[in-house]
Amino acid sequence: MTDWLVLIPTEFERRYLTLFSELESTTVKVCGVGPIVSAAKTAEFIGVYQPKRVMLLGIAGSYRAESVGGLRPGAAAIFSDVACFGVGVGAGENYETAGEMGWQQWGAADDDPIGDVIQLNDRLGFLKRFQERQLLTVCAASGNKEDVSKRLRKFPNAVAEDMEGFAVATACQFFRKPLVIIRGISNLAGDRE
Repeated sequence: MTDWLVLIPTEFERRYLTLFSELESTTVKVCGVGPIVSAAKTAEFIGVYQPKRVMLLGIAGSYRAESVGGLRPGAAAIFSDVACFGVGVGAGENYETAGEMGWQQWGAADDDPIGDVIQLNDRLGFLKRFQERQLLTVCAASGNKEDVSKRLRKFPNAVAEDMEGFAVATACQFFRKPLVIIRGISNLAGDRE
């Protein structure tokens, strides 16, 4: 059993976050890129290490660098909730989220439902000190400003995108583990340079 399970999507990111591997009662693991592998690896690691809490660290692309609550490259942010873009039906202008279709992504009668947005469990009182920010998990990073606009039409509160947050949050919700997501802003979403 460990106090913290710290998850980092890639070995590249992990190399820059070595200070966490030196903390007592902390297990640091690479969880993989994208929502499928990161969900599976998170569930595996929670089962093996039985952490009290989980932290997801890594990089994200900012949607709003200039506006109030915006994040410039080089900044870091903690997120209060995480949303999912891509699960539903259609593409482009015809895309509908699962919630817009009237579906839950998980809705078993004996468990907490999971919709398009997961509020991060704040049993630690961690988020009270920070501004509320929504992270949007996507399967593929925005390739241009049009991609960003389409995503913000569905999730206007999102300030950044990643590819693992919603998946890790889902696994944590199933195991009833509190989750903290901290992302460093590597770029403006849609800017592939």
